Amino acid sequence: MAEALAVLGTASDVGKSLVTAGLGRLLLRRGVRVAPFKAQNMSLNSFVTVEGGEMGRAQVVQAQACGVRPHVDMNPILLKPEGEQRSQVVVQGVVWGTRDAGAYFDDQAELFGVVRDSYARLAADCEVMLIEGAGSAAELNLRDRDLVNWPVVHMADARVILVADIDRGGVFAQVIGTLDLLAPPERARVLGVVVNKFRGDQRLFDDGVAILEERTGLPVLGVVPFMREVWIDQEDSVVIESESETPFSRETVNVAVVLLPRMSNFTDLNALAAEPDVVVRYVGRARALADADVIILPGSKHVMQDLRYVRENGFAEILTLPGAHHLEVVGLCGGLQMLGEWIADPHQVEGGGEAEGLCLLPVRTELHPVKQTAQVMAQPLLPGLSESAMVHGYEIHMGVTHRRRGVPCFRIVEETGVREDGAMSADGLVWGTYLHGVFDAPSFRRAWINRARARKGLAPRPVSDSEQVTRRLASAIDRWADHVEQHVDMKTILEALRLSVAG
Repeated sequence: MAEALAVLGTASDVGKSLVTAGLGRLLLRRGVRVAPFKAQNMSLNSFVTVEGGEMGRAQVVQAQACGVRPHVDMNPILLKPEGEQRSQVVVQGVVWGTRDAGAYFDDQAELFGVVRDSYARLAADCEVMLIEGAGSAAELNLRDRDLVNWPVVHMADARVILVADIDRGGVFAQVIGTLDLLAPPERARVLGVVVNKFRGDQRLFDDGVAILEERTGLPVLGVVPFMREVWIDQEDSVVIESESETPFSRETVNVAVVLLPRMSNFTDLNALAAEPDVVVRYVGRARALADADVIILPGSKHVMQDLRYVRENGFAEILTLPGAHHLEVVGLCGGLQMLGEWIADPHQVEGGGEAEGLCLLPVRTELHPVKQTAQVMAQPLLPGLSESAMVHGYEIHMGVTHRRRGVPCFRIVEETGVREDGAMSADGLVWGTYLHGVFDAPSFRRAWINRARARKGLAPRPVSDSEQVTRRLASAIDRWADHVEQHVDMKTILEALRLSVAG
């Protein structure tokens, strides 16, 4: 059986996903066959595999770090919140149902069987399994219903690294409190502690390391400095908060993204935000749309409710103002549905009912219970863009959208032929698509940016600029792994995994 290392945390958003990805790349560099595993993920940021299965984006990044193709076994259960107490449950890449918390916990025995089988398939082909936990490692009220932390650790016979976030404060309480709440068999598995997101002179925390080691009896395996502009896709949309007040400029293409309450797949815009002549700002107030060159309505897990939010908070008025045509308005997936004329939910996918859209595109949508998931290649049909600037993206949606007139904005090329996607206005300045990852391809991204630059009277920039951005993003995992290796005691980790410390 594969050796196993679990990366658990003192809380959510302490950096478990990134630490796991960094360790995966470091093991890959040493020639180790390694794969990531997170039994249960709760995220609206998902991806579609080659086979058409849906899984959490964090495990996709970790798979890339480990040099393996993403597979739903790496994230057998994905919870996609639809409200405060209900989530869509995706099992093995397919929608399994919608559950409130109580009903979901009733299904734990069946679901843990799925977790066990998925892990066994992956572990059979690996030397090391990297297990990521969820939330805190010491949630006492969830012990009897846990699917993702200690039951998986015990099943895999894993050693554990505990990650804490010093940037949020209270790191001593985080670490000592978490360890004190663990049962003796759990604590015995903990190899050591990683203090993440340290800012400032690291020598000033030497006494802190000594205190943690004295109080816990465990080694601090590393103090990892805060790293700006990691440029690795994150699991949670909390990372976009730092970009919400990014200033717009006359010399940049200014993109305002409406910060929907149930926004999904926010990583669609990561490559765009990395461009030096683009500013991406996530806005929660309609007045923050001022000076935007482009307004984007992103994906949504609950389109009807988010459409209501757009109306009630003044966004719709700005989007539909007479004379607002100088703005470019883009709808991605759920955003496409909102830009249309009508959304109907006869199958109770989002609770039923109908809603008038923003009427900026001549499309009508009916929500269906069967989710459409696929990786696709597409040719852009937007004015001023070459059809050769192909896009490689993926579809994840539960609606069927019919264009009543006008033209599509993409042509999807498949082995069986071609089909049309989305819709656009006559001038191409309002458009919507079901394609996620539409801005990832550098040729399309640069052509689209240059089109917006031309509207501002700015000279075009070469596609090589965007190709350089794409290369920088592709190398982000290696830069992060270098950072982890510099600050974490890999020798102790390798010895715990019974691996050679050479190389």
